[in-house]
Amino acid sequence: MQIAVDFPSIAFREGPQRVLDLAKAIEDLGYDEIAAFDHVVMGHPGEGRYTIYPANMPILEALMLLANVAAVTERVLLSTEVLVLPQRQPVLVAKQISTLDTLSGGRMRLGIGVGWQDSEYDALEEDFGTRGKRMDEAIDLMRAYWAGGRIEFSGEHYNSHDMGMEPVSPQGAGIPLWIGGDSPAALRRTAQKGDGWMASGVSDERALECMAEIRRRAEEDFGRDPASVGMQLMLAPPPRSDADKGFYGDLDAIGERAAIVAAMGFDWASVNVTAIFQAGARSVDAMIERLGEIHVRIRAETG
Repeated sequence: MQIAVDFPSIAFREGPQRVLDLAKAIEDLGYDEIAAFDHVVMGHPGEGRYTIYPANMPILEALMLLANVAAVTERVLLSTEVLVLPQRQPVLVAKQISTLDTLSGGRMRLGIGVGWQDSEYDALEEDFGTRGKRMDEAIDLMRAYWAGGRIEFSGEHYNSHDMGMEPVSPQGAGIPLWIGGDSPAALRRTAQKGDGWMASGVSDERALECMAEIRRRAEEDFGRDPASVGMQLMLAPPPRSDADKGFYGDLDAIGERAAIVAAMGFDWASVNVTAIFQAGARSVDAMIERLGEIHVRIRAETG
């Protein structure tokens, strides 16, 4: 099982160099990937507005963060977990991801989702109501651009006529594209178009149901090899209570959980470093130390 690290934006409070120090340490510790969380802006609570996180939550822009991480690392993979694709212009995203793949030597994995925050869509002047349909179309459009050559694409929401985008990155149209979410549409989208599924905030029972549904639909509805669709699960959901914040302070619990996730059949697990910060590792140095202990424990449990 491979291990991704959900990078903590909170590291910026110790200065930009410490952000880079943390990224390099994650690679040196032996983790497989550094993943960036995505929100551009957060809405303040208000009547009729759905919010999860506080509006003053610090979040570094995902692709700019990964560009800086790419510059100070050599081996570790780079991903988004997950980029809210339909609130961004997909041709521009295709260019940004292709450039990251080129400058990192082919290390990009793109995780995408439709998001949940209508106020963020409003702020970015994108339509929240059509986000699912535009997501499906954007996936095909990006892969067309990544393949290179002369681009001709006609869709309901996006059109590109007689265009080209160079250079073609090392992975080209094969840049891994993983889907987040557990709605029926997200599961269908993964089965039809995704290289894998990124699960978060779901129970183990629900995760197993979703895995089975994705694999069944991949084979029966879309003629794909179900084994070709990868699976990823967070070791623990983002903390919502003080009790949740204790998880990353208990190495025995982490090791036991990693073994369960591997036994469930997940190819990837992700470790949330913001939750490690909340569990008591309140500095970059403390986060690095704890990540080292966690890495050793997970590898001992899962091989």
